[in-house]
Amino acid sequence: MVLSTHAVIGAAIAQVVPANPALGFGLAIISHFILDMIPHWDYPLSSLEKPTDGNKLNQRFKLSPALVADFMKTGADLLIGSILALVIFYPVNKAAAWALLAGVTGAVLPDFLQFVFYRYRPFWLKPLQRFHLWIHAQDDLNDRPILGISLQLLLVLVVVFVLR
Repeated sequence: MVLSTHAVIGAAIAQVVPANPALGFGLAIISHFILDMIPHWDYPLSSLEKPTDGNKLNQRFKLSPALVADFMKTGADLLIGSILALVIFYPVNKAAAWALLAGVTGAVLPDFLQFVFYRYRPFWLKPLQRFHLWIHAQDDLNDRPILGISLQLLLVLVVVFVLR
């Protein structure tokens, strides 16, 4: 899933428990992994080197101009998702604002930690990255972007409709 999808759905889930941002944060993290189980479309990251041994755990982000472009792409994706979450779930009080922030942050945290792992290789993130790769849908819609994007939009609409 793209970050925008994760952000809006994470915000929707956290809005269910606005009085408890920590619970909303945790539920949003869980939502990330549940969403990643669904076959989906992702945009490519040019700075992510494919491993020569085929083991995705051995991927690595290389320092290059492509990394800057990838940061801009993912940053724009996160910004769009955050703005959408803010517009859809406009916080009417401080508790709702904290819930929104907790939901967006929790929902995108696993992908941020994935970047940290692939760039810096901290040993303590290896179990989480193994889990992330294991839970992630093996079938993807990357060769069918129109279908993949449409399904993510539909999923966001359904979740927002149900939880709003």
